[in-house]
Amino acid sequence: MTFTNLLYQLEAETGILTITVNRPDKLNALNAATIEELRHAAQQARQDDAVRGIILTGSGEKSFVAGADIAELTKLDAATGQRAAEQGQEAFRLLEESSKPVIAAVNGFALGGGCELAMACHMRIASDNARFGQPEVNLGLIPGYGGTQRLTQLIGKGKALELLLTADMIKADEALRLGLVNHVVPQAELLNFTKQLLSRILTKAPLAVGLCIDAVSAYYDKERQGYQTEAESFGQCFTSADFREGTTAFLEKRPATFTGK
Repeated sequence: MTFTNLLYQLEAETGILTITVNRPDKLNALNAATIEELRHAAQQARQDDAVRGIILTGSGEKSFVAGADIAELTKLDAATGQRAAEQGQEAFRLLEESSKPVIAAVNGFALGGGCELAMACHMRIASDNARFGQPEVNLGLIPGYGGTQRLTQLIGKGKALELLLTADMIKADEALRLGLVNHVVPQAELLNFTKQLLSRILTKAPLAVGLCIDAVSAYYDKERQGYQTEAESFGQCFTSADFREGTTAFLEKRPATFTGK
């Protein structure tokens, strides 16, 4: 697919894919077309063996994603609004359920749909000028792309309700204190820090990394049993070439060379 509102850049030597929401004149706000492109990008990344890990960010230094396209929202009714929410949830779920690690590099504003997009990633690294919030109640709305669920999972019910109901915007250091982000770094170091973290993860066994992501996700899925998923995945690891390589390398006191098999 040819992307209009995204930059899709794969670094062949590392396998790191950087997906950049690229609507700087709109502070990278999400419209329906951009959400559809995110869905296609997530699917393409999952299916491409050359992609080993993903960084998701926004263009410029002011905004990761400043929210949804408000002008577009005013044209929706109950039925089309629900469908828009379902489409956004589907696109974000593809990122969340990816077996390849996905890290958000949050530069500037991550508000509304932007905060929801960041929360759908497996980890979040924030620049020191990042701002987070779910201001939907100011518009007579609630989050529609999974924000009420993921914010509660990440920071707990009481604090999530406070942020949802007050529409307060918080700074990066407060987001770090609450557990909404993993690290806060200077703006100039954001992408390099994120790439270094992802590169460390990519030295590990790819199958085991993916199974860790899946087991953690199972904890939040009412249709799955997290402990059972963990046990089954643990057993699955013993059939892998990566397990044999990892244990052999450990005993031989050398770095492991994993193949993801």
